[in-house]
Amino acid sequence: MSPTAPKPQPEGLSSQGRVYSRSFLWRLMKQWDVQLMVIPGIILVLIFSYLPMYGVLTGFMDYNLFTGSRIWENPWVGFKHFEAFFAAPEFERLIRNTIVISLLKFFIGFPAPIILALMLNEVRHMFFKRVVQTITYLPHFMSWVIVAGLTTALLATENGSVNMLLQTIGTIQEPINFLSLKEYFLSILISANVWKEIGFGSIVYLAAIASVDPHLYEAADMDGASKFKQIYLITLPSIMPVVVIFMILAIGNLLNAGFEDILLLATNPVLRPVSDVIDTYVYRVGIGSHRYSYGVAIGLFKAIISIGLLTIANYIARRSGNSLW
Repeated sequence: MSPTAPKPQPEGLSSQGRVYSRSFLWRLMKQWDVQLMVIPGIILVLIFSYLPMYGVLTGFMDYNLFTGSRIWENPWVGFKHFEAFFAAPEFERLIRNTIVISLLKFFIGFPAPIILALMLNEVRHMFFKRVVQTITYLPHFMSWVIVAGLTTALLATENGSVNMLLQTIGTIQEPINFLSLKEYFLSILISANVWKEIGFGSIVYLAAIASVDPHLYEAADMDGASKFKQIYLITLPSIMPVVVIFMILAIGNLLNAGFEDILLLATNPVLRPVSDVIDTYVYRVGIGSHRYSYGVAIGLFKAIISIGLLTIANYIARRSGNSLW
């Protein structure tokens, strides 16, 4: 046989077979047990995220739930509901409140779990560390009904712990109804959100910190680097990919200023000028007043803006080498 002649292909290993072995279907078959675990999640996403998207069509119709007619039997009105929302007297206030609350939650609530994770990582007493972790992430499992009830009880004018403390130390003479004053609402809302989510959010960052090579810290310690320098030069750069991914998702959710927390804490109509956001407005006007098409149009508008923000944030993050896609 000539040395330049191609070697014969073993039986069963033709080029077509090699391509098939690398195909997507073949990989799924090889990982059938792992893929089986993903199926329930896919089904949930399809049922609760994709199938309801058919109802987006009602945002372009005068949909009436009580006529019993099918969706496509309702009259089409084009962008009527979008134009009504843009021309609504509350539009400017809603956008302003939504952006202000979202930015406060982002700039205060986003770095809070990172700071807690960095602090807990420096704790060497394991029992104390576990106790702090447990105490901080337990509020995440409480519903906002319970959190709002606790907040209301703490700030109550009668037997409220905060008012009693302030009166005891002589800061105030008479109890203050904090949940009826606009100047206190944003502070209360952001504080409640941070308290509820800081511990649970820190779990991800603690897991990322745990994967950092300990030899890096040993080398930095031998070079005389302080703890703060080690955090700045080793820990933060090591967990930056995780931070960037969560930051992209947070930016994409900037128009989701909150619903349950605001609805339960801002029960007083006096707070509406600073508490009314897009989600609460949709609930009050769209659902409460049976203007379903109007509410769907507002939700679609918010979704489009969120997709745009997510895309822009991902594009900017891609320059640093960390992005969702």
